[in-house]
Amino acid sequence: MLLVGAILLALFVLPSPWGILAVAVGGTIDVLESVALVRWSRRRRAVAGVEALVGRTAVVVESCRPEGRVRIAGELWNARCAAGADPGDDVRVLGVESLTLLVSPA
Repeated sequence: MLLVGAILLALFVLPSPWGILAVAVGGTIDVLESVALVRWSRRRRAVAGVEALVGRTAVVVESCRPEGRVRIAGELWNARCAAGADPGDDVRVLGVESLTLLVSPA
């Protein structure tokens, strides 16, 4: 956007050597701004899928002795808890094996 303003300024207001300088500066600033915005937008990858559940807390719906069901992010998942957990207990997701969450008491 700055480049467009510099071009208009160079065409209608500034004399010859200053107009070229204004266009060059405006173009350079636009390119640097675009590079900065692209780098900023790629600084962190989007986390999606089952891997996003690892480390989060879930609530036991059916007792996990050793297998049961938990509710996490509004969804019901099959879960395996070696230590065991009763309905209503909070558990932490340690990993994922197939479509079963591996959990431990929180």
